[in-house]
This record gives sequence, structure tokens and C-alpha cells, in this order.
Amino acid sequence: MELLDQGLPVEQIANSLGKSVLAVKKQLNRIKRRVREGRIDPSPLPIERAASEPRIYLAGFDVFRRNAKDYGEHLKQLCRDRGFVGLYPLDGQVPSLLQRQDAARWIYAANIELIRSADIVMANLDDFRGAGEPDCGTAFEVGFAVALGKPVWAYRSTEATLAQRVEAAATENEGAFCAGGYLIEDFGLSVNLMLACSAQIVVGGPAACLDAIRSLVDDGTPGFGGSGLAKR
Repeated sequence: MELLDQGLPVEQIANSLGKSVLAVKKQLNRIKRRVREGRIDPSPLPIERAASEPRIYLAGFDVFRRNAKDYGEHLKQLCRDRGFVGLYPLDGQVPSLLQRQDAARWIYAANIELIRSADIVMANLDDFRGAGEPDCGTAFEVGFAVALGKPVWAYRSTEATLAQRVEAAATENEGAFCAGGYLIEDFGLSVNLMLACSAQIVVGGPAACLDAIRSLVDDGTPGFGGSGLAKR
């Protein structure tokens, strides 16, 4: 059966086993009959194995790195090492003839479709362009995934709370306020409550987050049972 799965013709299988073609055909028929009767559970085909690998959308401001595409390949390799398929926002090629705003709409639509096709979303929620605030595009993608009913995981490099990271310009009886005069949210959470309460946040990098996801998949936790982990 392994030789057959490799795409070898019956004649070549017979030759490699030192048997006649007729003998190999009879053996294959016996195996097929046992499969139909439920007496043999054949190993999955390569395409079946690929379809069973959870697909993870890799959200985050990493797309703005100078080496964004190389870093994306690194993230996807981390996924492959753990039996996942990584979906990176820069995987698609933006048509070269599009004007800037049309290109933006094309990227938006492509990312939306990637999220829809994913089983899980994993987001980099580290601070971006300012203390205490993750990338707003990533925050949108987290919300969209939650609305679709998909499991959302995220990672941060520190467990420091939002109140600890944002510098307070003034403190009043109602709480601490930032330089802009806005209240600094203080629920003991590392990010805004709408993100903290909707995603499972891991302290560490993407590898640590993927390891945590893998452990739940292996444990058979509801919603993490292989292909079709979440509603698509």
C-alpha cells in the first residue's frame, strides 16, 4: 500500500516485490475488500494529511518590518515544525497596476479571506508605535476572528500591565491619566480589555504561543480537534 500511495504502477510494485502482477492485483483486491468492511484503517493520503493540519493566520505588525517577508517565512517555518500551516498576510502578490488606495482595498480583501480560511488566529499584541497600544490593524483582525467564532491566541514579550507601561501625566481620585488627558485603563490586564478578554495571551514569542496551541490540539481540547477547529 505504501508503494501504491507513492503512485507506482502495479507492474512496478510487482517487480519490486518479486511477485507476479496477478498476485499483486489479487492482494490489492483483498486489501480493498477489508477496507470496505472496516477491517483495515488505511493511512491517510498526503493530501488528506495536509488538509488535517490546522491553518493559523499570523496577525501582527511584523508586516511592517524591513525584512517582513523573510520574517514571515520564519513564522511559517515555526508553524510547520509543529504541524500547522501558517498563513501570512504578505503571502499574496498585490497586482502591480493598482493605484495606492485600490491596492489597500485588495490587501484588505485578501487578508479577510485568509482569516476566513483559517482555523486559528495568532496575533502579535506587543506595543506598536507607542506604549500600551498594539497595532490597530491587528486589533481589527482579532475582533473579526472572534466574530467568526474562531479561537484567537496572542503573544506579548512582557506580562507588565497596561497601567504599568503607559506613563501617567496626572493622577486624580478617579485614577491615572495619560499626557492626552485620557484615563489609563487599569484592570490588571496587559492590553485593552476587549483584546485581553477575547484572546488567550501567552507571555513570550510566537514559538511559545504555537507550543501552547499545539498542546491543546494534542490534548483534544474542544475546538482544537484537527481539521475544522473552528467555524469557517
